[in-house]
Amino acid sequence: MNRARIFQPAKTAMQSGRAKTHRWVLEFEPAMAKVIDPLMGWTGSGDMMATEVRLSFDTRDEAVAYAERCGIAYDIEIPTEHRRRPKAYADNFKFDRRANWTH
Repeated sequence: MNRARIFQPAKTAMQSGRAKTHRWVLEFEPAMAKVIDPLMGWTGSGDMMATEVRLSFDTRDEAVAYAERCGIAYDIEIPTEHRRRPKAYADNFKFDRRANWTH
């Protein structure tokens, strides 16, 4: 059986907020390398689990419980904490702020 990884997905480049990044995902690691079709040049794989199956859960505990119930070996990737630095719009106009331009 394939090994799986459990993680929280990062936000996409098109997102400015953190929406859709709070769920946990169970994704299988590929069991075989991808091959190039000699006729068409397409890249493909016979590994259905790694390319097609992606399960999402509300909590990490639910994902771990599912993996253990189904006998799936797994690795957990703990996300790093993101700190928000609050800024005031008025700080853009402070007298002593550092500017990248000169008079």
